[in-house]
Amino acid sequence: MNKNRCTWVSEEEVYIKYHDEEWGVPTHNDRELFELLVLESFQAGLSWITILKKRDHFKKAFDDFDVVKVSKYDEKKVNELLENKNIIRHKGKITSAINNAQVFIEIQNEFGSFDEYIWSFNDGEIIKSEFLTESELSKNISKDLKKRGMKFVGPTIIYSYLEAIGIIDNHQKECFKY
Repeated sequence: MNKNRCTWVSEEEVYIKYHDEEWGVPTHNDRELFELLVLESFQAGLSWITILKKRDHFKKAFDDFDVVKVSKYDEKKVNELLENKNIIRHKGKITSAINNAQVFIEIQNEFGSFDEYIWSFNDGEIIKSEFLTESELSKNISKDLKKRGMKFVGPTIIYSYLEAIGIIDNHQKECFKY
């Protein structure tokens, strides 16, 4: 039986699996929250399918998104990542992932977890929305993350991130996940 899905989902299995099992599902695990934050920042200027197809390579290259390990990457590791043909080789995005890992840890220390921090902006509520590229919520979170020192976290990237982690539910009315 064919399921009706959001119109952005292509026929590619990796896209279907991501949509059906992950996108918009409330995420509270800090490792998963960090992974999606890194992947969303690498997606800037690219298509999400490109990132999904490289996701396993990103996991391997970034030590399964262990935030403590990533926060300690040095120039040697940056150069190693720049040579890795299986990921997006963009020095600014790689160094921002390291920087953002350090800020992520500071947020964990301040709030007890990144989960507590990110979900506090909307009091833990899931927001039903319509397809936008940014919102007041994404602008507020982006502003706060930038103030804390994160990079590649503009309002559009954060809006997409909030959809990915389930804070914003944008499944279309025709979609079986709606």
